[in-house]
Amino acid sequence: MYIVFLTYTRPMEDVEALLEPHIEWINRYFKAGAFISAGRKDPRDGGMVMVKEMDRKQLDQILAEDPFQAVARYDVTKVNITRSADKFSGLTGI
Repeated sequence: MYIVFLTYTRPMEDVEALLEPHIEWINRYFKAGAFISAGRKDPRDGGMVMVKEMDRKQLDQILAEDPFQAVARYDVTKVNITRSADKFSGLTGI
């Protein structure tokens, strides 16, 4: 699976202007089964998306569709989950 960290590169007003289409993008990929979880960083200087295992080119195509491309930098890390707490056992092997 992948963990994608977004870090805002533009003022918050620019981020807020794209928030609704960004949320629509997130919802589309939750429905498609690609996204596992998502949320804001605290302090609010970006966000995070956990993504199911897929070809990296496919992930890059998905990320390229995000309206936040205009206001954020993306750091993508591939993670191989081998252990999880009981409540998160569904993440093992994703």
